[in-house]
Amino acid sequence: MARVASRSGVRRLWAAMRPERGRLAFAALLGFIAAASTVALMGTSGWLISRAAEMPPVLALSVAAVLVRAFALSRSFFRYVERIVGHDAAFRGLTGLRVAVYERLDVLAPVGLARFSRGDLLARLVADVDAAMDLPLRVVLPWAQAALVSVGTVVFMAWLIPGAGAVVGLALLAGLVAVPWVVARIAARAEARIAPMRGQVSGAVVADLDGCAELLAFGAVDASVAHVRTLDRELTAVARREAAGLGLGVGVSVLVQGAAVIGSLLVAIPAVTSGRLAPVWLAVAALVPLAAYDVIASLPNSALAYQRVRAAAGRLDDVLDAQPPVEDPPRPRPLPERAATLECRDLVARWDPSGPPTLRGVGFAVGPGERVAVVGPSGSGKSTLAAVLLAFLSYDDGVAELEGVPISELAGDDVRRRVCLLTQSAHVFDTTLRDNLRLGKPDADDGELVAILDRVRLGGWLASLPDGLGTELGPRGSTLSGGERQRLALARLLLADRPVVVLDEPTEHLDPLTADAVTADLLQATEGRATVYITHRLSGIERVDRIYVLDAGRVQAVGTHEALLSRGGWYADRWQEERDRVS
Repeated sequence: MARVASRSGVRRLWAAMRPERGRLAFAALLGFIAAASTVALMGTSGWLISRAAEMPPVLALSVAAVLVRAFALSRSFFRYVERIVGHDAAFRGLTGLRVAVYERLDVLAPVGLARFSRGDLLARLVADVDAAMDLPLRVVLPWAQAALVSVGTVVFMAWLIPGAGAVVGLALLAGLVAVPWVVARIAARAEARIAPMRGQVSGAVVADLDGCAELLAFGAVDASVAHVRTLDRELTAVARREAAGLGLGVGVSVLVQGAAVIGSLLVAIPAVTSGRLAPVWLAVAALVPLAAYDVIASLPNSALAYQRVRAAAGRLDDVLDAQPPVEDPPRPRPLPERAATLECRDLVARWDPSGPPTLRGVGFAVGPGERVAVVGPSGSGKSTLAAVLLAFLSYDDGVAELEGVPISELAGDDVRRRVCLLTQSAHVFDTTLRDNLRLGKPDADDGELVAILDRVRLGGWLASLPDGLGTELGPRGSTLSGGERQRLALARLLLADRPVVVLDEPTEHLDPLTADAVTADLLQATEGRATVYITHRLSGIERVDRIYVLDAGRVQAVGTHEALLSRGGWYADRWQEERDRVS
């Protein structure tokens, strides 16, 4: 569960703003000048109106009239510049924070992201980072400006009438501390629930959009929509409770503001009647606390924003503090030049650090130009082996080597410069066919792209496209069939030209005829490369050089197709089951 009340997370967000603190300090100064101009405008206007009622010579009013114009103009000007400077600093810091979160996601991917749903990750990367921008703009700057203006106001009122200074000081202290504290206490529990509930709503919506075809096919649309509506109603109810706390805070602020004005007048009126204070200052005594309290009227909103920032910080901490499934060594060894041999000995690895191992003493090897298959039932450890070979997952014991160098001593990116992966759900980006292919080789020209599509038997499909290589493929490759998607991913892989290829269940979601055709094309296209073909489906792998049978995380048998059939066991039984299904 996210650490929704994370003060350490808020400190981390503030530390991320360190490069922009100079700009923020300047913005706070500009905001103080703007707010002080507002208070000074009200006080000067009150004095001017009161003095004008005494009908003095016009020259006696000229200074005050000029000051009114100056304060009116400076209030707008400095507020405008403060907004520019403050938002510029906040957006700069926000950019750095978003990059830091994205870089952490990159380190965690793909294994370390398994505990987050896609919609929840999207909410953390977008909504929670956006909420973090409230820290400088809606928390730090308003409180700093309000505190400075309050001190200046109290000093002025104490100079004017010492008793009024004490009364206004108490009222402003209540507005600075007590009222925001009450709002924060009321809203804390609601805000603690809002951030994760937003993630739940986002996750449910994304999941429904991803699975809309299946939902329609099975008539489950109404149930899925009802689930989203239920989550939305719960979120709305919590948001109402949060709004109720804010409304209460605003109402109390108005009452305290009125009390400050009345208290100031109760002190000022006897001073006027006793002759200790000139009558012209009575309006000033009433209007200055009124204007000063307007400056701190936004602090209940700031208290609410602070709770929102704390909730977002806790959720971002979950990502930023997540332990990566594999860490690069402090001083990675250089990558061997050939790096076309993978070997494992007595390999022990697990997905969950606190769970049982999914690989238990596995021995495995593939050399240059060899093609080996790793087969076994679901849960036997095949995908775990692929993750170790790609340096996506660390191993607990044993050895996993690339060209004789332990993978644990190499940088993960270096490993993946020699070893590439094709999975059962290769991603197709919502862009053109050309851009999708160039993911494998950014500088490939159109001639290379056409040739590679021909090689994976997509030449005829390319010719049928309205815009050729410039054809948009739609979200997640929605315009492609399953076989076309996998062949496109294979073309991308071949363009990358890695010496070692890992194929992890590449035909999992295809019908048997398409799966057989894709399997044949995969093995043919990767000929000459060290190829690891991971599958629980045996059809089409007869031509590989060696087959490893995994079960319960151990290698149960190794041999050629014919040798394993003659030996009996899981492989022979599975082969016969597939033959019987076909017949």
